[in-house]
Amino acid sequence: MMSKIIETVATQPLVSLSEADRHETALQIMNVAEQLFAESGFNGVPLRLLTKEAGVNLAAVNYHFGSKEGLFEAIFVQRLAPLIEGCLKELEVLETEQQKLTLDSLLQTVIRPCLALAKDPKSGGAIFVRLLSRTLLENHRQVREMIAGQYGEFVQRYLRAFHQALPQLNAEQLAWRMHFAFSVMFNAFAGNDVLKVFTRSEVVSARDPDIIVKHVLPFVTAGLLAPVER
Repeated sequence: MMSKIIETVATQPLVSLSEADRHETALQIMNVAEQLFAESGFNGVPLRLLTKEAGVNLAAVNYHFGSKEGLFEAIFVQRLAPLIEGCLKELEVLETEQQKLTLDSLLQTVIRPCLALAKDPKSGGAIFVRLLSRTLLENHRQVREMIAGQYGEFVQRYLRAFHQALPQLNAEQLAWRMHFAFSVMFNAFAGNDVLKVFTRSEVVSARDPDIIVKHVLPFVTAGLLAPVER
């Protein structure tokens, strides 16, 4: 059902003025909602605010997406598939070129597509990267279930790849380290400057993707490669 909504929104030919109006309205709602959800989270955006900022009424949201939840999922269906595809293509190239995967090259297969997405406004840009990170950190059930259902191959292929790159870790150790590593990366990309809770320092630039990668990648790598406790 949701994939049909996305096809209608993103790919349907604009045959008449009324269809063009519906297409533009749906895109306007999605773009505004994406920005608001990235800044305040799903629960922090009331429909009244969303419709006001998008310049539409509640009926328009219900007509195009069925509900606020349907709108939220539509944004992820539209944005996430190209990102997942980009990561898997990078991983496939790496596995073809390297008989033994290195940790740095493996992490880059995730980082490069994320950076490319962050710098491409047409694909959601940094706004969607922050939204994805924030949503996963906030444990949004709807999105987690959607990702688990549609992108199981992505998870399984990366689990196997990380196991190859870190053979010294058993299954439990690897699971915990991947949990910590991806939690750190998602929190960093969510744009949360935790340091500002304690100080007014402007050293941290939590909204610049390149700076985030520069500092978070060696930190994550060191954690994944830390000596194993016996």
